[in-house]
Amino acid sequence: MDTITVAPRGLHNVVVADTEIGDVRGDEGFYHYRQYPAVELARTQTFEDVWFLFAHGHLPSASERERFTREVAELRTLPPEIEAALPTIAAIGDRPLVALRTALSLIGQTATPLYDATEDEKAEAALRICAITPTLLAALHRLSLGLPVVASDPSLRTAANWLYMVTGERPGEAEARAIEQYLIATIDHGFNASTFTARVVASTGADLVSAVVAAIGAFSGPLHGGAPDRALDALDEIGSPANAAAWVRRQVESGDRIMGFGHAVYRTLDPRSELLREIAVGLGGDTVERAVAIENTVVETLAELKPGRKLYANVEYYAGVVMDRCGLPRSMFTPTFACSRIVGWSANVVEQSHDRKIIRPSARYVGPDPEMGVDLS
Repeated sequence: MDTITVAPRGLHNVVVADTEIGDVRGDEGFYHYRQYPAVELARTQTFEDVWFLFAHGHLPSASERERFTREVAELRTLPPEIEAALPTIAAIGDRPLVALRTALSLIGQTATPLYDATEDEKAEAALRICAITPTLLAALHRLSLGLPVVASDPSLRTAANWLYMVTGERPGEAEARAIEQYLIATIDHGFNASTFTARVVASTGADLVSAVVAAIGAFSGPLHGGAPDRALDALDEIGSPANAAAWVRRQVESGDRIMGFGHAVYRTLDPRSELLREIAVGLGGDTVERAVAIENTVVETLAELKPGRKLYANVEYYAGVVMDRCGLPRSMFTPTFACSRIVGWSANVVEQSHDRKIIRPSARYVGPDPEMGVDLS
């Protein structure tokens, strides 16, 4: 008889798979994509470069970069039958990730199950869904507001094109690069809830689109991808930095979560937050100055109220500040996050498809004891 081991809540520190995609070292405040430090990639590479790394395992040569950038730009265009369905989807509600799930499900109707797909078919499906997702999200956003859809511009890289399709205006170089660095920094981050969800679905042999749609469902929760706009809401609620300490005390006393601070893995500074703080300061502006001042006060107050716990600003705190500074509406903060994370999800789905063992954990029953042979008549 197999021995059953009870895992800790949330599967904390439980290893469920081997991966070559990347890792997070929470105690060190470090994470990497394959063999490269993720923050350094964000500082030095384009989003397409890092996307290529996830898809092919190495950074592209000059010719590979040119060919790959051209290829993904061409894949952004929506199929006519999908484009025709978007107004109906957009009219149903104002939750972008829910609308994206619906649109991707339409695309997935013709997807080949991973169990039956060749490696080339998997790679093609991954590339296509990653390229088309920003176009879908931007189109659904504008349609929900009664605005005309802005067609993708193949001359623009992914980040600049995203800003263009959402806002209808060509972004400045600084804003486009800031969003590009944010996208690079958030492509992947270990076996987080959405990535694990995608791999569970992939382990069943389902198609790649189904796995990604499931990941989006997990990602939409406020404790996961839905946090950047809430962190900015908290900044607005605080107002002046002079109010920050009292606000934190009220939140802690009432047991409310302080969005934008603390992380499930990092026990030191979040390297993504440090990068985004630098980006925000480079962009400048009143909101940025206020965010920096409030961050310092929040960290100091939390250290006082929760001694022994190391609570610092996480990626969501400055992500909201950067995206706001670059002209994105708050409703599109989490969708922007999804535009990067889908590259990580797809890479994880393809990797998981190489293992034909289904992910099937057990649950511990804690209800009333069943009675054998009970008469239910």
